[in-house]
Amino acid sequence: MMVIRRFFLVFALALAVARCADQPTAAKAPAAPQALRWAATPQFTARIDARARRSGTMALTPPLSLDQYVVSFWAVRGASRSVQINYRSSIDSLIHPFLVLTTTDPQFVPGVGELAVGDSVLVTVIVDTTKLGVSLEPHGLQFGAPAQMKIWYGGAGGDLNGDGVVDSTDARIEAQLLGLWYRATPNDPWTHLSANQSLDEKSFSYALPHFSEYEIAAALLEWAVGL
Repeated sequence: MMVIRRFFLVFALALAVARCADQPTAAKAPAAPQALRWAATPQFTARIDARARRSGTMALTPPLSLDQYVVSFWAVRGASRSVQINYRSSIDSLIHPFLVLTTTDPQFVPGVGELAVGDSVLVTVIVDTTKLGVSLEPHGLQFGAPAQMKIWYGGAGGDLNGDGVVDSTDARIEAQLLGLWYRATPNDPWTHLSANQSLDEKSFSYALPHFSEYEIAAALLEWAVGL
């Protein structure tokens, strides 16, 4: 009888271990990418396609706060509309490009519905003046033919890891780890986009199927392990 009881005890323990092994292990959340930061406080200017204005006014919106620069324009379904945002900083006296956004086919507006050809939607570009990123609104605006966005990262001054020194580590980060990322809401994780990078222009280009928040950043986990 004692042998039988010991057998069942061993069997029960083995079964319990097996059940524990079947339970999924909680996955560690991936580290957020390390966003590039402006090397010096930028001063922005915007050039908007004249056709994207209404009543002959520049559709410029005053900053919502000191850490944002905001520009708005009317996007029309079936017509090309664009905005270019440039910047100047204390690093030099030159004007540099930061963002070019072109829309031709805004198709669906959240909370409004589908647009007919010739209908328009007010597009707002919110530039972060601390890190190299933008928020395009209204979030979730969908396009038939994708909108085209080109964004430059020369404003980081070459210091891509924020250590105050421009060296070979920054070059490796630029060539191997730097990318364009997006998230739909502030509560969502950042997702890497397969954008086209130009090392010569220090820029990324991407065809946007919809509007979200975007930033230029380095894959932090790979950075820590690979470098």
